[in-house]
This record gives sequence, C-alpha cells and structure tokens, in this order.
Amino acid sequence: MTEEIEKGDTEEVKAIAADLKQNLQKINHHGQRASSIVKGMLEHSRASTGVKELTDLNALTDEYLRLAYHGLRAKDNSFNATMEAHFDPDLPKIEVIPQDIGRVLLNLINNAFYAVHQRATTVETLHATSLQYQPTVTISTQRIGDQVLIKVKDNGPGIPEAIREKIFQPFFTTKPTGQGTGLGLSLAYDIVTKGHGGTLTVSSIPGAETTLEIQLPINVTNLGS
Repeated sequence: MTEEIEKGDTEEVKAIAADLKQNLQKINHHGQRASSIVKGMLEHSRASTGVKELTDLNALTDEYLRLAYHGLRAKDNSFNATMEAHFDPDLPKIEVIPQDIGRVLLNLINNAFYAVHQRATTVETLHATSLQYQPTVTISTQRIGDQVLIKVKDNGPGIPEAIREKIFQPFFTTKPTGQGTGLGLSLAYDIVTKGHGGTLTVSSIPGAETTLEIQLPINVTNLGS
C-alpha cells in the first residue's frame, strides 16, 4: 500500500485497503470463534463445583424451556414455534446438580429450536407458503422403574444416520461455520453420564424429527419424595 501511495496510484491503494479491511474482519471473526472454543474447552474440563440437591425436574425443565424460547425471541423476534410440555405428575424429586442439568436442558432445547427454525426457513424458501409447516418442540418427563426419562423432541430436519453417532464428540457440529463450537452436546453428555450416572441418547428420522433422551437414576433414598 505504501508503495502504491508513493506511486500515486489511488485506485490500487483503495483496492489494497478494501482487502486489508476484509482480512481484519476475518481475523476478528475467527479470533472470537477461537475465544469461544477456548472458553468451551475450559468449561468442558473444569470439575463441577455444584452440590447435588433434591430437585423437581418438571419445574426445572419447564423453567429452561421458557428461558430458551424467550432468549431466542429476544435475539430474533421473527422466531416462532409451538411448545408442548407433557410432565409426569408423579415424578419424584431426585438428587442432581440443578445448574448443571439446567445447562444440559438449555443446550438440548436451544438445539431443538434451532433445528425447527432451520426447517421453517428452508420450507419458506423452497415452497413459499404452499406448505403449512408448524415448528414444534415437545418436552416430556416420565418415570420408568428406577429411572427418570426426559425427552426433548423437535420436528426439524433430522440428523442423517452417518453423522448421528458423532454428535456427542467434542468439536463436532452440524451448524454452519461460526454458529457452533461443537462443545455443547459433548459437555451435556459428560454432565449426564459422568456427573450424574445417567445416559444421553439420540434418535432421528431424517426430514422429520429428532429426539434426545436423558435418563437419570432415582436414588433409593428419593423414592418417597
């Protein structure tokens, strides 16, 4: 740029300046992405400092469902989806770290809302208003023997079988570059399995739906709660 300024070639100076500006924007963008990945890695590796306490999972799930929905609406007021909740009224309280399980629920529900929003956008783009697609996220709780089951289901585009087994791997993401670090589900998996002795599984029908299931053990001392 200095050489071109000395030559007096203002058009070339402007072109170099435009390239420089674009490069700086890319550096900033990827720097922020690297920062978010590092933060995610630190969260992934840190030991939870939370304490397990008897928790009403119906109330916790309902709270994070509404938190996720209103959080997305605050970012994009055009976002809209139907929320369905089916809570087992006889669900016992169980010992969990509420903020950690809340974090898992928030991640799963955010992903579900993201999925239905993506499908709604695709339907509108391909078919205008010819198809009546209703984005829907369904949350349910159920007691099955000595386990509590929490399901987060969406009627989004689904997950192809080829990548389904990879979604809990660190840094794997199906989102476009810059929109996901690939650590959310990995962290959720560790919280459920290592932190609470439960399971986190996924099932999906490509083009139709995805369901994530959390199973948490009910401690014997909680059965009367």
